[in-house]
Amino acid sequence: MRGSLSHCIFLSIAAHLYFFSLAAAEEPGQKNLNDQKQERIVETTHSLKIQGKELRYKAAAGQIHLKDSEGKVKATFFYVGYTKDGVKDHSQRPLTFCFNGGPGSSSVWLHMGLLGPVRVAMDEEGSPLRPYRLTENEYTLLDHTDLIFIDPISTGYSRQAHGEDPKQFHSYDEDIKSVGEFIRLYTTRNDRWLSPKFIIGESYGTTRAAGLVLHLHEAYNMYFDGLVLVSTALNYQTFRFHEGNDLPYITFLPGYAATAWYHHKIPRSEYPNLEQLLKDSEDFAYGAYASALMKGDKISNEERQDIVRKLSFFTGLSEQYIKNSHFRVPTHRFTKELLRDSERTVGRFDSRYTGIAYDPPADRMEYDPSAELVFGAFTSVFNHYILSDLNWTDDQEYKILTNVFPWDWGKAKGYYVNVATDLREAMSRNPHLKVMIANGYYDLATPYFAAEYTLDHIDLDPAIRDNIRIILYDAGHMMYTHKPSLIRMKRDLSKFYHETLAH
Repeated sequence: MRGSLSHCIFLSIAAHLYFFSLAAAEEPGQKNLNDQKQERIVETTHSLKIQGKELRYKAAAGQIHLKDSEGKVKATFFYVGYTKDGVKDHSQRPLTFCFNGGPGSSSVWLHMGLLGPVRVAMDEEGSPLRPYRLTENEYTLLDHTDLIFIDPISTGYSRQAHGEDPKQFHSYDEDIKSVGEFIRLYTTRNDRWLSPKFIIGESYGTTRAAGLVLHLHEAYNMYFDGLVLVSTALNYQTFRFHEGNDLPYITFLPGYAATAWYHHKIPRSEYPNLEQLLKDSEDFAYGAYASALMKGDKISNEERQDIVRKLSFFTGLSEQYIKNSHFRVPTHRFTKELLRDSERTVGRFDSRYTGIAYDPPADRMEYDPSAELVFGAFTSVFNHYILSDLNWTDDQEYKILTNVFPWDWGKAKGYYVNVATDLREAMSRNPHLKVMIANGYYDLATPYFAAEYTLDHIDLDPAIRDNIRIILYDAGHMMYTHKPSLIRMKRDLSKFYHETLAH
């Protein structure tokens, strides 16, 4: 779960994000509680059972100061780390750094939904159980790797030092530098330079991860073994609905088709299974639809009518709506229009979910019901867990999501961010780097077809092309909230770590 960028993605989750909530600035007259002379670490011991076997581990909730060249504290990172007990040789034990996106999201979603030793209790489809509660996570990745969950500055308990402007950390470049410095410090202080190293990022966290793996390579000669990108956002041209940019209408179409099929707006008699529908919608998107968008006003009346008819079928929207939209329906309108007849809004992070359209005449979604479904549960459960299980006390608000906009896009200012080029460079310079990409069919924030398009245009050398593997799941942005997808993800991640470390 994770962060909502308002126009961007993600995990606002609103997540994960159109990406998420509150202000990051320090309140006037209130001294930042992280502005302490000493860093604080609280360690506790725990155990859980995975497939009937006990795994004992140590949890550390802690802080690391970020300092300038003169030793002045600029900010304090908060993290939660899990290390397996009884490991004598840490050079053989993998170490994985994890974070979510936003920008402006804490790491709570990957932490409490997929990777950590405990998770939010949910039903099979992904709805939190009530009353909210914790449960052991038998699908944790802790049996394969130690896990470090990082909250970027302004999220979680991570804050700028007293008197420092938080905006200095709210940029593509500074975010990568600061998180990179945290990784260097943690690795050095804990003597983990010889450990196999991985990064797992979600949503905007995949943008950060692709930039980080190159930055750490160049800045510190720190090479990584594996990269896991969950709900991928590498090339922003593929999902930003800006005037003059027709690419997102192509990359979102299969996700629209999956959503329409799920809500029975596409006859199951014609497509009894999703697989064939996705193939046909992809062929149409890359073929006749892409051609029609490129032709613009030069399209013939006969071709126009054919596109309207087919686009109406694949989206579940009326032909008149498609015609009035000039073949172009952005996500915020699709999610509101699909179930307008029943006054329901479809989720953006996970379009399987619906919510009440409290402003029926509006032409865009008022909120994301799939985000609202998990916000309260993850916030409540984490705040309870950090206090009761990890013994961390802090009067500050743990900022699950925070508003870090305007975000400075650095070198990408004025055009679309595309960190696929950074990933290509990192993989070319370190041909041992393996990449697993996980996307959900029902994700209308970072659609799976956009990830596939990006990979098809990354221009990797054939010698390392097989180092990237993409896996698709029957859920949305946080596919792991869906129990069958969570089980499959654990299996896929286990295989990825095993194969990566075997070479």
